[in-house]
Amino acid sequence: MSAPRSLPGLTRRTLLATALAAALPLAAQAQPAQRIVSIGGAVTEIVFALGQEHRLVARDTTSVYPAETELLPDVGYIRQLSPEGVLSVGPDMILTEEGAGPPEAVALLEHAGLPFAVVPNGFDTEALQTKVRTVGAALGVEAEAEVLAADLGRRMAEAQAEAGAEGIRVLFVLSAQGGRVMASGQGTAADAMIGLVGAENAVSGFEGYKPLTDEAITRAAPDVILRMSGGGADHTTGPNTLLDNPAVAATPAGQADAFVTMDGMYMLGFSIRTPEAMHDLATALREAASKTSAPAQTPAEEG
Repeated sequence: MSAPRSLPGLTRRTLLATALAAALPLAAQAQPAQRIVSIGGAVTEIVFALGQEHRLVARDTTSVYPAETELLPDVGYIRQLSPEGVLSVGPDMILTEEGAGPPEAVALLEHAGLPFAVVPNGFDTEALQTKVRTVGAALGVEAEAEVLAADLGRRMAEAQAEAGAEGIRVLFVLSAQGGRVMASGQGTAADAMIGLVGAENAVSGFEGYKPLTDEAITRAAPDVILRMSGGGADHTTGPNTLLDNPAVAATPAGQADAFVTMDGMYMLGFSIRTPEAMHDLATALREAASKTSAPAQTPAEEG
């Protein structure tokens, strides 16, 4: 019989950790998980909201709320996980948002024989409630999750009813390095958040994120330009840099200096805090749009 083939990329340390995980007694693995690695800021927020944070032994880089998460070991960015780092904390379950990677790292973690619970993404009320219920089921606290999901649904409905950002054209800029404005089309968290508060995405006709030409920026004619902070250097282009682009500067938002910046995880995380983020975003958009619609002052008025 030939020797079992090892998966590519396994180091000696990872092989040992994998073997130890696979060798856990079946009875121990059948017990509710008590050493959980949470991957994805939305998932981690839900674990805390369910009162199960005492079962966490590590989290990923995007898990920054609540503040207590920073006391946990950081196993890396959700899309750049290291199997060695995850296995080094001795987990008995991995709880992750959909989209964790790279694929080879996920394959290695699954090969370790650990329970691997995936929480689906989504950008509406039903999807948020599904996230809560999925986490609750993975942790064995379904009753608590049902209460939390119902409360979240109520708060989402209230936030939508009170938003009042209708008619505001919003351009979400992910980055603008090298003078290339990378903006959100349809099917993104940013597009969904803009729609939830009643505003309108100023660009259409494509999915995901795409660099815009000067002509496309001019056609978009946004009342407000929205950007996020906390997303790394590529995602923190300031208004002054954006205004260096003549096409941006010529838009209604550029001329009125109508920029809004919000923490990326808070605004686009789609988790427990989303109703509050909707309220804050709608308020900020209304305030910024009021600059665009305000009549220009004459020199006499300015003096």
